[in-house]
Amino acid sequence: MDKMIEAAASRRAFLKSAGVVAGTGLLYGCASRTVTTALPASTSAPVPPPPVATPVPAAPRAVASAPRNIRPELFERAVAALQRHSSRIRQQDRIAIADFSLPSARLRFHFVDLQGGATRSMLVSHGIGSDPEHIGLLQRFSNEVGSEATCEGAFLAANYYVGKHQLSQRLIGLDPTNYNALDRAIVVHGAWYSNPDMIAKHGKLGRSQGCFAVGERDLDTLFAMLGEGRMIYAAKA
Repeated sequence: MDKMIEAAASRRAFLKSAGVVAGTGLLYGCASRTVTTALPASTSAPVPPPPVATPVPAAPRAVASAPRNIRPELFERAVAALQRHSSRIRQQDRIAIADFSLPSARLRFHFVDLQGGATRSMLVSHGIGSDPEHIGLLQRFSNEVGSEATCEGAFLAANYYVGKHQLSQRLIGLDPTNYNALDRAIVVHGAWYSNPDMIAKHGKLGRSQGCFAVGERDLDTLFAMLGEGRMIYAAKA
């Protein structure tokens, strides 16, 4: 796990130094899809591309039942989604599950090693449109452009980029309930309003514009565990 986190930190440092954000327009969502990252002109040797994770072939699932901190019905639905979208998910050794049945003050973003059974959980915010009165609990999902709500279903973790919230990761919605995710700029990013001190001050996290926003100090760990090509499953149990 330490090696994965160090690798993610190195990748993040590289992209921060090489990335230049172009444009300030913001689509509905947490970051504009028009943001691009430009490489500086080379004066000597070409700049090497960022490291790419080696695809992990699908392996027999060793975890026979839901981990203790994940609701069994939600875990089974996530695994079923992984099987349903297996042709799109090239990395099937780990999955992420967001349990939006729980309030934002709870650790509800779970990362599961399907071969070894290890889990790790962290805080994650939901969208403004999913909790208009900001009670700290998701009230509804929406796939509509402009809703600023969290959407449910299976997502493919795609490429990294540098945007409004610094290093972020695009998501591709794989289900009828979230197919607009890319057009809505629903991404994974770090945010101050998802830091643990928000709970001490307000009893809940702040809200995103539909993105999976985690604490700023959790972002490197998240990228190390999720990587590109894995699946996030978001739902209510």
